[in-house]
Amino acid sequence: MFAWYRDTNKPQRRAFWAAFGGWTLEAADAQMFGLVLPTLLAAWHLSTGAAGTLASVTLICTAIGGWLAGWASDRYGRVRVLQWTILVYSTATVLIGFTTDYSQLMTLRCIQGFGFGGEWAAGAVLVSEYMGTRHRGRALGTVQSGWAVGWGLALAAYTVLFTAIPEQWAWRSMFWLAALPAVLVIAIRRKVTDPPLYQQRAAKSETRISLLRIFQPDLLRVTLLGALLGLGSHGGYYALTTFLPTYLRTEHHLSVLKTSSYLAVFIAAAFFGYVSSGFLSDRIGRRRNIVLFAAMCLASVVVYLFLPITDTQMFFLGIPLGFFSAGIPAGLGSLFAELYPTAIRGTGQGFCYNFGRIVAAAFPALVGYLSDQIGMGASIGLFAGSAYGIAVLAALLLPETSRQELDDSAATHPDHDQVTQPTTA
Repeated sequence: MFAWYRDTNKPQRRAFWAAFGGWTLEAADAQMFGLVLPTLLAAWHLSTGAAGTLASVTLICTAIGGWLAGWASDRYGRVRVLQWTILVYSTATVLIGFTTDYSQLMTLRCIQGFGFGGEWAAGAVLVSEYMGTRHRGRALGTVQSGWAVGWGLALAAYTVLFTAIPEQWAWRSMFWLAALPAVLVIAIRRKVTDPPLYQQRAAKSETRISLLRIFQPDLLRVTLLGALLGLGSHGGYYALTTFLPTYLRTEHHLSVLKTSSYLAVFIAAAFFGYVSSGFLSDRIGRRRNIVLFAAMCLASVVVYLFLPITDTQMFFLGIPLGFFSAGIPAGLGSLFAELYPTAIRGTGQGFCYNFGRIVAAAFPALVGYLSDQIGMGASIGLFAGSAYGIAVLAALLLPETSRQELDDSAATHPDHDQVTQPTTA
C-alpha cells in the first residue's frame, strides 16, 4: 500500500512530508478543542450551544481561509502560502492557552480557522502537482492520514496532561504545545520548492487569476458539485467528531482514560481509512471510492448512534465508524485537483474542499442546540447521516477523473466522460 513512495524522487518526497507534517500538526491543534471541551463547559459554565457556536465560527473562518489561501497559492506560490498558514494556526493555538473568557477564545478560534483552511489548500495542491496520475490518490490519501496521526498526538497529550496535572492547567498546556510547528516552517523554507508545473505557469506570468474564475460557465457545474461534495464530507465529519468526546463522557459517563481508549480505536481505524481510500481511489476511480465510503459511513453512523448497544459493542463499532468517515475526505484532494487546470487549481481545490465547511459550520451549533431536545446521540446522527447522503449524490454527478493528467481540466475537456490511458509518475 505504501510501495508508491519508492517511486518518488527527492523533491516529491520533500513536498509530501511538508504537506503531511503541516496537516498532522493542524489536526493536533484542531482536535485539542474537542478534547478539552468538557473541561471548558464546566469551568466557564458554557452551554453546549455556545460550544457548538465556537466550533461553527471556526469552520466558517476555515472555509474562507481555505478559499483565499488556494487563490493565494495560485498567485504567490504553493510553498510560500503553506508556510504562512502553518504560522497563523500555530500562533493562534498557542495564544488560546492564555485566554480567560469566551470572547477571547472566539477571536483566536477565528484566526486559528483561517490558518487551518489555508494549510490544506496549499499543501494538497502542492502534493497534487508533484505526483503523477498513477500515485496521486495514494499520496494524497496518505497525506490525509496525517489527520489521524495528529489527532492521536493530541489524544496522547490529553491523556498524559489530564492525568498528571490539574484540569485548569492541563487544557492550557495542550494549546501551548502548538509552538512546535515553527520547526516545520523552517524546514519547509529551506528544503521545499514549488512544483515544476506551477513554476512554468509563473514564468509565463500566468498567475494573475480572478478569485471568481471558477464560477465562469465552463467550470460552474463542477464547482457547484464539488462544493456540494465538500459539504457532505465535512458536514458529516464535523457533526460527528466535534461532540464525540463529549458524547462519550456525558451520555455514556466514561472516564478520561476510557474516553481516550474509545477515541484511540476510532483514530487508529481512521488512519487505515485514509490510506485505504487513497489506494482505492487510484484502483477503482475517484467517484466510486467516495460513494463506497460515504454509503458505508452512513450505515455505521446509524448503528453507532441510533441502535441500543452496550459500551463494549460501541468500543468495537468505533472501528468501522472511524475507518469509513476518514475515507471520504481522503478521496477529495485528488478528485478536486483533477477538475481544474494548473492556473486556478489552488483556487478551485481550496473552494470546493472548504465551501462545505461554511454550510457544515452550522452543524456543530445545531447539534449542540438540538441535543437538549432529542439527545446528543440522536442529534449527531441526524446531521451526520444527512451529510453523508449529500456526499453520495454529489459524487455520482461529478465526472470521473482518475486517469486525468494535470495539464488541462477534466471538467472543461469536451469529452470529459472519456479518460486517457493511465500514465506513470
